[in-house]
Amino acid sequence: MLIKENENSKMVRQMVKDFAEKEIRPKMMEWDEAQIFPIELFKKLGNLGLMGVIVPQEYGGSGMGYYEYITVVSEISKVCGSIGLSVAAHNSLCTGHILYHGSEEQKRKYLPKLATAEFIGAWGLTETGTGSDAGGMATTATRDGDFYVINGSKNFITHAISGDVAVVIVRTGEKGDSHGMSAFIIEKGTPGFMSGKKENKLGMRASETAELIFNNCRVHKDQLIGKEGDGFIQAMKILDGGRISIGALGLGIAQGAFDAAVKYSKEREQFGKPISQFQGIAFKLADMATKIKAAELLLLEAGYKKNEHLKMTVEGAMAKYYTSEIAVQVATEAVQIFGGYGYTKDFPVEKFYRDAKLCTIGEGTSEIQKLVISREILK
Repeated sequence: MLIKENENSKMVRQMVKDFAEKEIRPKMMEWDEAQIFPIELFKKLGNLGLMGVIVPQEYGGSGMGYYEYITVVSEISKVCGSIGLSVAAHNSLCTGHILYHGSEEQKRKYLPKLATAEFIGAWGLTETGTGSDAGGMATTATRDGDFYVINGSKNFITHAISGDVAVVIVRTGEKGDSHGMSAFIIEKGTPGFMSGKKENKLGMRASETAELIFNNCRVHKDQLIGKEGDGFIQAMKILDGGRISIGALGLGIAQGAFDAAVKYSKEREQFGKPISQFQGIAFKLADMATKIKAAELLLLEAGYKKNEHLKMTVEGAMAKYYTSEIAVQVATEAVQIFGGYGYTKDFPVEKFYRDAKLCTIGEGTSEIQKLVISREILK
């Protein structure tokens, strides 16, 4: 497989890079410290077409592919992982679920608003006590004529407070039954649908994370995505593509930490010369660069298969697993290269260090990715 960056990807890369330097870098620490979710920033991203990267133009999106999508998320994450995470969650989870599994009416109703960031999207699968055991979810939807009555809660949901619309997977059958779950589109303001506790996080602090709560929330049957019982299968397919999102996030964080470390190593002098000239530092940088390149190639292969509509379960899991791990490793080494300064908020690597860890936890841990990979190769 030969991967060559096309002119469109180059233009997208430069556009996103310029935007991130102008609109994100100056305020990212302010947002981080105060846990501010900068909604107006996402409106600007929507105006640039970056909140609907893979949405076809007929639905108001940019109509681009996964190479461009990887570029968008990784370039933003080189500057701020929080913003990269929110862009990824909006594009691949909520928007992606409606794009790939929604009816034509649902697509035309919601995708134009999501693609332009008129609506911010949330996606709810995880619950307190179940984590990755989605089959054990307690949130239920009971049929009542033309409506479903939903009760329960979801936690660790990106944009749970600021989101205008959420795609939520709930139980409509028995626990543990993969055909006992269904997906619904629920708009903000629906009676019985509210947000709960906002999490005070180690990293990714400008990406809003909170609870979704349902108290006798009545949702019309027209808001059901696909057929009753299809929700879990849909969610697993969405998470396949979601692994590319987290891979791009991890790649960007790793590259951002690496770039900062290289720059600092050339400027910081000890014993009369830049520390980059000491073998101990130079070898660290060589290891970091090699891991980043390997991660990028894994990610691009997954993107290639997604673009070609080929099965990419293994490739996506490998890319997510490896990029997440090396993001943590590279950020850790970057802090080491900065030394004591790397432990302060005056320099960028402490934020990369905090943000990177989520990649090995959110959207499925590295252990789960290894389980996915092993199951596929042992078939």
